[in-house]
Order: sequence, then C-alpha cells, then structure tokens
Amino acid sequence: PSMRAVLERLARVAPTDATVLITGETGTGKELVARHIHQRSRRASKPLVAANCAAFTETLLESELFGHEKGAFTDAYQTRKGKFELATGGTLFLDEIGDLSLGGQAKLLRVLEDKVVVRVGGSNPIPTNARVIAATNQDLAQLVREKKFREDLFFRLNVVSIQMPPLRDRGDDILLLAEFFLKHFATKARRTTPELSPAARKRLLAHDWPGNVRELRNMMERIA
Repeated sequence: PSMRAVLERLARVAPTDATVLITGETGTGKELVARHIHQRSRRASKPLVAANCAAFTETLLESELFGHEKGAFTDAYQTRKGKFELATGGTLFLDEIGDLSLGGQAKLLRVLEDKVVVRVGGSNPIPTNARVIAATNQDLAQLVREKKFREDLFFRLNVVSIQMPPLRDRGDDILLLAEFFLKHFATKARRTTPELSPAARKRLLAHDWPGNVRELRNMMERIA
C-alpha cells in the first residue's frame, strides 16, 4: 500500500512542471523515482541531468551548476555549459540537496527564482527552464530549525513532496524484489535461478534492511 500511494502520487505529478522534493533513507530508490517522473513527463525527449550536491565544493559549485567562460579561472581552457544549461527543456536532478553549503543554497535559490544563470566569468544572463527535482536522505525541516538549511529554499523546493518508504515497511515487496533481482543476476551470470527456501524467505522478511533496496539488490547479486 505504501508504494501504491507513491506511484499514484507520481502519476499525478509527472505530467506537470512542479518542483519535486523526494525524501527517504539511503537506498530507497530516490533517483529511480526522479527518472520515473522525467520519463512520464512532457520533457521525456529532453535530457535528464543529475548532479550530486554532496560532491560540490564551494568553488566548484558555480562552475558545475551554472558553467564558466573560457579563462574565468585557472584551468578554464574553454567555455563550459553548466548543468542548468545542459538540462534546458528537460529535468535537473539535484541529489543530496541537504549537503549543499549555505552559500551554495543562496546561489541556487537565486537561479530558481529568477530562471536565469550567469556563467562564472561571464555577464550575460542565460534563461533556464529546467524542471528541478531534488532528493535527500536528511530531514530538511530539522536542518531549517538548526539554521543549516535556508527556509526560503526549502519552501521553494518542497512544492510537491514524495516520501519513499523504507524497505522494512513494504511487507511482501521484499520477496517480490528479492526474486526479481535474483532472476536478473542469475540470468546475467548464465546460471539457473536459485529458489528461495521457506527459511530464507522468513529471514528476508525479518531483516531490518538498513541499506534498503540497494542492500537487497547487492545481496541477491552475491547469491547469484
């Protein structure tokens, strides 16, 4: 039921251009949900560009997201488009948004509100119409209370929120996914698909799955 509710919500939000915030524990499939939204939107024929905010240093942030002009800084040997430009007409997926620095949050908010980017070392405003989907495994509302995340950016991103349920709350989905992954990896390895014994099925259902679907997937790959 929890995943049916998610899928129903996705069906409603995908055809729109609304900004989406996907939350949930690590390994619950947040990036898959972002791809699902993009593929079922009117932007499906345009690029889906992903950016991991946790990987951005303060100095790299502007260059990665907004691009830079040739000679803007050392090693800037040529003009480079940023991810906002690359996602024009499509979707920009900002993963681990909770790890973005406060300075980076301010710059991102300005672009989301003005719908224009300016490359590092440049002065010309470049319009952007990329749809933004953000994801995090952190509690952004709590980070706002702790003054670690800008409240105005939180409200700007949290237009439509989708909470991914942890695997331990998904009942028999655990067995459906286990059998799906097991068959996939056994086929890939050109081996007969092993059958899960009643004891194995009981153990799978009893496990807490701290790594969620990713942990289950990796386990089935090891078994295969």
